[in-house]
Amino acid sequence: MNITAQIKQPIQDEMELFEKKFREAMSSQVALLNRITYYIVNRKGKQMRPMFVFLTAKMLNNGNVEERTYRGASVIELIHTATLVHDDVVDDSNRRRGFFSINALWKNKIAVLVGDYLLSKGLLLSIDYGDFDLLRIISVAVREMSEGELLQIEKARRLDITEEIYYEIIRQKTATLIAACCALGARSVSDDEEEVERMRKFGELIGMAFQIKDDLFDYTDDAIGKPTGIDIKEQKMTLPLIYALNNCAPSEKSWCINSIKNHNKDKKRVKEVIQFVKDKNGLAFAEQKMTEFKLEALALLEHFPPSIYKESLELMVNYVTERKK
Repeated sequence: MNITAQIKQPIQDEMELFEKKFREAMSSQVALLNRITYYIVNRKGKQMRPMFVFLTAKMLNNGNVEERTYRGASVIELIHTATLVHDDVVDDSNRRRGFFSINALWKNKIAVLVGDYLLSKGLLLSIDYGDFDLLRIISVAVREMSEGELLQIEKARRLDITEEIYYEIIRQKTATLIAACCALGARSVSDDEEEVERMRKFGELIGMAFQIKDDLFDYTDDAIGKPTGIDIKEQKMTLPLIYALNNCAPSEKSWCINSIKNHNKDKKRVKEVIQFVKDKNGLAFAEQKMTEFKLEALALLEHFPPSIYKESLELMVNYVTERKK
């Protein structure tokens, strides 16, 4: 049994029912929209986010979930899908998970409108059932994701990202959505603010580790569906690169920044930058930071009694940091 199947095992029934409810949540009176949402649903990823929602809820609620938990999982998946559709337009990307993206098949205008539709469906799902506490968690995540993206764009122009700003960018861009999943799962079954906050923090720490792992892929040749050096070509400042730039001679720093700004399409030069980052221990430093976030997340779970749901969450933490793609 592969690791994802193992993690999913204690929530198998919930995930099956969730898929059914999620399809219903996406449905519309417009045939074109239904065609597109059908295409999206049939090319879904690992569904890590709903898994976090259900595992958290079941760990906190003696293995039980509420109807609210399903709505929370559907809302988070609708909004996550909306952001992916919009991201592909922003990045002018033609592929998503190995398939054509929505904008590649139906053009940008339709893709933007589909993203807006999914976003509003998610918000309405919460409003229709009066889940205003869940809606608040989601809305904060959406706001932070937008801020994180814009902060990254602003800083990328000058390539002056410090380690602290980098953590703030990835906390907003990536970690905030996983934090929202865990907070939603907790909130859907519990009124205990402390428990909800503990699980939110747990999700945030995993999100941080997840993004650093993603950054490390840029420096390896593993088949992950993301070409080596793509972040450098896109002038993205990632943790290994930031560390290397902060721990080198001024002449090396100006060579590296010049390479990223003016020679990022030159394959040989990109390879040299990758080697430079490796030589300056950028990868080792990023791995160490990723492990720190991971251990902090696992420490938060120690507060909860043993259960198969807790075990799955621990497995998930390890999977996030050890995955090959």
